[in-house]
Amino acid sequence: MTSRLFSGPAAIATLPRNRLLGEFSLWSADLANMETDLKRIEPYVDLHHIDVADARFTPGFLFFPDFVARIAKSTAKPIHVHLMVEAEIVEEQTRQFIEAGADLISVHAENGDAGLRAIALARDLGAEAGVVLRLETPVSAIDPFIDHVAFVTLLGTSIGVKGQSLSEKACDRLIEARSLLRKAGREDRIILAADGGIREQTVPLLRQAGAQTVVLGSLAFGDKNLADRIAWLHGLESRVS
Repeated sequence: MTSRLFSGPAAIATLPRNRLLGEFSLWSADLANMETDLKRIEPYVDLHHIDVADARFTPGFLFFPDFVARIAKSTAKPIHVHLMVEAEIVEEQTRQFIEAGADLISVHAENGDAGLRAIALARDLGAEAGVVLRLETPVSAIDPFIDHVAFVTLLGTSIGVKGQSLSEKACDRLIEARSLLRKAGREDRIILAADGGIREQTVPLLRQAGAQTVVLGSLAFGDKNLADRIAWLHGLESRVS
């Protein structure tokens, strides 16, 4: 078992804010050799990203609380669980995944009031909370959540399908979201994340548009020289001031 110095909000608060974060999607790991992959990425990952899908809100099923519990025993890094689930189960799923070891739970703005209740529950249970937007949802949908979250994640592709190209709308949406955070006086307290369409040619564009973390899949797990890849990631500068 790996010792963890911080958990929940404390773990998220310690994330660096002076460079682009490396958020590694375990959906792209070698699930048959998870322990090996976790050991390989541990020196480089800022936080682990675990997608959860109920086959209704998004195509297919993805990951269960026991998977999160397994990861939590094997890493000292924070765990971010992205709940792609329907509103009627989002609160119970929030509870289950926090009990399994999630430090940060992100729910979809499309869950509406149930999503807000799930965020309140996450905070009550000692975890941090975030909100996610589908590509087709107006960016303004984050407004009711801004005062209650530490992460805002914008999907840059259709939800729940790997290997898609980044939407041409993705960068403009990040810029709009950053403007809303600034207007609300929360820009310095919320990390803006980009998820989907993450490629070598798109990450610099997302960073320039204001992304503070990108959810890395094959760009990380498929790179034989992970040290160089992460050095490249950390060297990317934002044009947002």
